[in-house]
Amino acid sequence: MKDRNIALITGANGKTGSRVAARLTQLQHPVRLAGRAHPAEWEGKDYVYFDWYDESTHTKALINVDRVYLVVPVLDINPAKVMNPFIEKALRAGVKRFVLLGSASVSEDGPIFGPVHQALSRLAPEWAVLQPSYFMENFTEGQHVSTIKNTSTIYSATGDGRVGFVSADDIAEVGVRALIDDKPHNTAHVITGPQSLTYGEVGKIIGKLTGQAIQHISLPDEELKAGMVRAGMPEEYADMLAGLDRRIRENGSEDQVTHTVERVTGRRPISFEQFVLSHGDSWK
Repeated sequence: MKDRNIALITGANGKTGSRVAARLTQLQHPVRLAGRAHPAEWEGKDYVYFDWYDESTHTKALINVDRVYLVVPVLDINPAKVMNPFIEKALRAGVKRFVLLGSASVSEDGPIFGPVHQALSRLAPEWAVLQPSYFMENFTEGQHVSTIKNTSTIYSATGDGRVGFVSADDIAEVGVRALIDDKPHNTAHVITGPQSLTYGEVGKIIGKLTGQAIQHISLPDEELKAGMVRAGMPEEYADMLAGLDRRIRENGSEDQVTHTVERVTGRRPISFEQFVLSHGDSWK
């Protein structure tokens, strides 16, 4: 039998999973890519078809695995119902360490990530929960790209609320350390960039590079929610996301800057200005 030292990466084609896998590979740590997609660039790599809702795909994924990067299934308001049984199965299979991608917006007692966070801290001998602020990549790979390119606008319901936007590269680097450091972290890491910004300030930074005036339009909560539902998002999930924007606007829930990236990785987090300079082609 091979040594049990493989890192299983769920959500391996996602924003952080792909980066965690790439960095582990660069560090020559064995990686198994897990997901329902099989991109061409994974040809010849250790890949398993993996579906959170199909238990028959779980056993093969865990062979010779001793650590797992956990990404919740997309748009599931209650992922614990499939993730917690998987965690228990992984523990029985000999997995020791788990790293969960959560959110700075959601506490251990909150919805979605919270019950999984609680299960890890209760059951796993070695664990960490990544709680990043909003991704800088939302403006290059996510929901804001098309509106910036097509109408020079950014839509949210955050008003003048501030957010500690963070790069997925920095999130992934913290995740890698949590997966492979000799000493388990056994904690939650709130991860932010080096400054908190309003969406209006983000628009000005992008506009300065692209030479176009980019306006932030803060929508009423119900209008934001309705737009997400029209785009195909389940109503309950859209309501939750609109509520997060409301908390940013009214309570400053994301107006924080932590030193987690530098403390855990030894390098300073990427600033939004640096991020924009390296992604200038995204809005052409």
